[in-house]
Amino acid sequence: MEGAPYRVDVRALDQFPALELYEMLKLRVDVFVVEQDCAYPELDGKDREALHLRLLDGQELLACARLWQPDGTPPRIGRVTVSPAHRGKRLGEALMREAIAECETRFAGQPIAISAQSHLQEFYRGLGFLVTSEEYVEDGIPHIDMERAAS
Repeated sequence: MEGAPYRVDVRALDQFPALELYEMLKLRVDVFVVEQDCAYPELDGKDREALHLRLLDGQELLACARLWQPDGTPPRIGRVTVSPAHRGKRLGEALMREAIAECETRFAGQPIAISAQSHLQEFYRGLGFLVTSEEYVEDGIPHIDMERAAS
């Protein structure tokens, strides 16, 4: 994003210095486990095969997401989170636009899948995602599967 008030960083898990990895995982746990009051295995084994996209202001982590492609399925964007201290600045949209662009580059010609919290359906629809499943409950939170057509 040109002129963006952040820097984009994309890397594999084993490329993170320990403190940067700690900050990213702490943000995810703070939001998904503590804030959303959802006891589930945040560290689910998928991070090892994923790329991790972060939005940074200097060294401060603003937002992050992970990108991966499970065997034989479309690439996925997941663990989309914005730091509570930086919400209300349209960083969620910026994060998703960066993640979509990264997927379109790395996984060209393929649709992109997400498992979205149901209350965010309109947000993701605005980014070109369409609902592909009935609502289901995952870790106590209503979700829907969505997919964005290949560009």
